[in-house]
Amino acid sequence: MNSWAGIVFFIGVLWAQGEELGKGSDPLPSAYRLNGSSTTNALSSIEKNVLKPLVGFFRNEKQIAHGLIVDSRGFVLTKASSSVGARIVKTSDGKVFPVRVRKRNENHDLALWQITLPASEMEVVDWSKESPPPALGSWAVAGDFATGTLNLGVISATSREISRQGGVMGIILDDSNQSSRGVKVLEVLPHSAGDRAGVQVTDIVIRIDGRLVTSASQIDELLQKRDPGDLLNLLVERRGKEFGLRVTLGHREVAFDMFNRNLLVSGPISKRKDNFPKILQHDLPLPKYAMGGGLFNLKGMCVGINIARVDRVTCFSLPTNSILPVLDDWMAQFP
Repeated sequence: MNSWAGIVFFIGVLWAQGEELGKGSDPLPSAYRLNGSSTTNALSSIEKNVLKPLVGFFRNEKQIAHGLIVDSRGFVLTKASSSVGARIVKTSDGKVFPVRVRKRNENHDLALWQITLPASEMEVVDWSKESPPPALGSWAVAGDFATGTLNLGVISATSREISRQGGVMGIILDDSNQSSRGVKVLEVLPHSAGDRAGVQVTDIVIRIDGRLVTSASQIDELLQKRDPGDLLNLLVERRGKEFGLRVTLGHREVAFDMFNRNLLVSGPISKRKDNFPKILQHDLPLPKYAMGGGLFNLKGMCVGINIARVDRVTCFSLPTNSILPVLDDWMAQFP
C-alpha cells in the first residue's frame, strides 16, 4: 500500500469508527487514533527518509533538541537556543558521538554542530527545493527520536513572517499618567523577570538605564527595542528610598502564558517563538525537545526545520527556502 492510499484508508477507518461511536460502541481503538499504528504503516515508505538523518541532542543525559544530519562528515543542523550546552548526539541506530558547535545564526535561531569523532555511513537529509513552500492544508510528517515513530499532521496556517515582540519584565504598570516622576507597579507576575529581580507591587520605576520614565507607554516603547535576555538597570523608589535593580528581560509569551488556560495544559513550550523571517505553521503533536528536527512531505523530502512549539496544537517550522541559503553559506566554509 503506498503512502497516499494508506492515508485514505486511515481516514476511512476513522470515519467508520466515528459512525460506530455514534451508536454507542467502544472508544476508538488506539491503532486507529492520531499517529497510531495504522498511520505509521501508511507512512512506512518514507520512514527511513525521516528517521535516519534524525539525531537527539543531549545535555546531562537529558534530551534537549532534535537535529538533522546535513553532511556525511558529521555536520548537524538544529535549533540554536534549544541545543545550548549539548555534549553529545545520539543517532537513530543507537550510536553516541561528542559534538561541538561550529556556527550560529540568531536571525533564524539555527546552529550548525559537528560530530568530533570519525563517523561513517551517516544518512543525510534529503531537502525539498520546491517553491513556494507547502500550502495550507498540505500533509506534513515529523519523526520523534525518543520513540522512533512518525507523527502526521497538516500545514494549518498560511506561511508568514513572525514579528519581533521584544523582551518583557512581567510587571503591570499604572497607565494613568498621573505622576511626573516615575511609574507605579500595580502587579508583578510570579516567576517573571521582574519578580526574579526583586521588583515589588507599589514600587515606583523612576529610571531605566539612566533615562527618566514618566508613563507606562514610554516604558513599553523602550522594551519593544530590547530582546529577551537583555539586561536593564532600574532605579526604583520603595517606601521613600531609592535603589537600583538589575532585570534580565524575559519572553512575552512565557511571562503572560499563565493567563491562558489553553497554554496551561499545553505542556512545555519553546522560549523563543517570535522574530522569524518566515514560518510554516502546522498541527503535529510534537514535544518541546523535538524542535530542531525536520518537517517532511509525503515524498520523504524535508520541507523545513521545526523551530518553535507554541502550544499543544501549534508548531512553527522554518521553510527550506529560508534555511538553505544560510546552510549553503556555512558549508562553503568547510570545503
